[in-house]
Amino acid sequence: MRGNAPIVVVGGGMAGLCTALAAAPRPVVLLSRAADGEGSASTLAQGGIAAAIGAGDSIDAHVADTLLAGAMHNDPGRVRMLAAAAAEAIEWLQEHGTEFDRDGAGLQLGREGGHHHARIVHAGGDASGARVMAALSAEARSATHIDWRSGVEADALVLRDGRVAGVRLDQDGRNEILMSSAVVLATGGVGALFARTTNPVGANGSGLALAMAAGAQLQDMEFVQFHPTALDLEEAHSLPLVTEALRGVGARLRDGNGKAIMDGLHPLGDLAPRDIVARRVWQENQTGGTVSLDARALEIHWERAFPTVLATCLGHGIDPRHMPIPVSAAAHFHMGGLPVDDLGRTSLDGLYAVGEVACNGVHGANRLASNSLLECVVFGRRLGSHLREQQSVRHDGGCLLVERGAGLHSDDLRLLRETLWQAAGPIRTAQNLQHGIDTLAPLLARGWQARLGQSLLAAALRRTTSIGAHWRDDAVINPVSRSRPNRSISHSIRH
Repeated sequence: MRGNAPIVVVGGGMAGLCTALAAAPRPVVLLSRAADGEGSASTLAQGGIAAAIGAGDSIDAHVADTLLAGAMHNDPGRVRMLAAAAAEAIEWLQEHGTEFDRDGAGLQLGREGGHHHARIVHAGGDASGARVMAALSAEARSATHIDWRSGVEADALVLRDGRVAGVRLDQDGRNEILMSSAVVLATGGVGALFARTTNPVGANGSGLALAMAAGAQLQDMEFVQFHPTALDLEEAHSLPLVTEALRGVGARLRDGNGKAIMDGLHPLGDLAPRDIVARRVWQENQTGGTVSLDARALEIHWERAFPTVLATCLGHGIDPRHMPIPVSAAAHFHMGGLPVDDLGRTSLDGLYAVGEVACNGVHGANRLASNSLLECVVFGRRLGSHLREQQSVRHDGGCLLVERGAGLHSDDLRLLRETLWQAAGPIRTAQNLQHGIDTLAPLLARGWQARLGQSLLAAALRRTTSIGAHWRDDAVINPVSRSRPNRSISHSIRH
C-alpha cells in the first residue's frame, strides 16, 4: 500500500517542476524560495534546448558533441539516454504549454558553441528559460497533486532508520517538520559562491551543503563551467548573460584593439567549447585587456531573436546594434555535485537529486551548450515517473535532525566569493588553490558556504591534470581522459 506521506521536491526551477509534474497522481509538496520559479537559474536561461531533430543531424552526432565538450569524462550511457530522449522532451514541453519558435520548416533550430549542427530549439528567442518556466509553472499551479509552497527554505534533513524521511522548513523564522516518502533536491548549482557569476544569488549550493551535512557522497566538485560572455559590469556580482546564440549567428569576440581573439585557437573559432573560450577571455582580462562581443555587422531582428540581451544592454547604456558588448567570463554551471544513478538516487536512502545539484555523468568535465534544460526535462520526468510507482516505506524508531548550519555573514561571504574566483577560476594553480584553502580555514566554523567552498578547492587541488573546465596551468595538459576515473557512480550508491 502507498502511504499518505508526500514526495517533497526542494526547488522550483525546471528540474523540480518536471519531477513534480511527472509524479502525478502521487501527492507532491514543492518547495521554493520564491513564487513561480522567480530567481531560478532556469528562468534566466537564454539558451534553448538541444535536440537532434533537424535534417542531417542525428542522436549519434549529439552524443559525439556532448562527449567531446565533456572531455570524454562523461558517462556514455547517460549521454545517449539524454540525447535519445530529446525529441520526446520537446514534444512533452509543447504538450505542457510551451510555444517554441518556428520557421517555414517547422521548429526553428539555432546553433551554439560546441555543436556541429543547428539543433537548439528556442522559445521567444533568448527568453527561452522564462517562456518554458512560465508554461510549467502554470501547469504545476493547476495540478491537483502538487502543493506548491513558496517563500520557504529547507534547512535540515530528517533521518529515520538511516533513511532520509523528511525536511525541516524555515519560513520567516518559523520551523516546521515535513515528513515524506522521498526527498528530491532540485536546488541548482554553486555559481553564486563566486565573485562573478551569471547565476542568481540563490544558486549558492544550499541543497548540496544540506546533503553534505548528512554525509552524502560528493563527486567532481572541481568542475565548474565559466561562461565566456557575461555582460561586464563593474562591481556587480550576478552578471547578465549574453547568450551564446549571438555567436551562433556570427558575432565575434574581439580585444580592445578590435582583433578577433579566437582566430587560430580552435577549428570552431568563437563557437569552440565554453571552457576554451572562457579561458581566452579570462587571460585577456587578467593581463588588463578588455573583450567585447561585436554583432554590429549582423542583420538581426533584435526584438524577435534577442529581446533579453537587447533590453539588458540598453538598460546599461549599451546599444548592441551600434556598439560592441563588453563581456567577461563568469561562473555559470556546476558539472559536479551529488552522484546519482539512472533514477536520481543519491548515496543516502530516500534522498534523490536532479538538475544541476546532481552529478549523473551527462556533462562530464564541461557541459555542452543547451544540454542543461534538456537534462532537467529528461531526468526530471524520469525521476518523477519512478517515484510515482514507488511504494511507501514504513519507519520505526526515532528521528534524527541533520542541520545544514548557519550561513556566513556578508563580509565573510564576500571574502569567500573573491577567494573562489581567484583560486578556482578558469585557470588554476596549486599555489593559488592552497592559498584559497588557507584563506577559508578560519571561516569553516562560521558558515556552511565556507565548508562547501573548501570541498571544491580541495577537489581542484587533488586533480593535478587539466581536463575540461578544470584547467591547471601548472600541470601537464590532459584534455581527454578516456579512463573516466570518477564515473563509477552505479557502484557507489547503496540500493
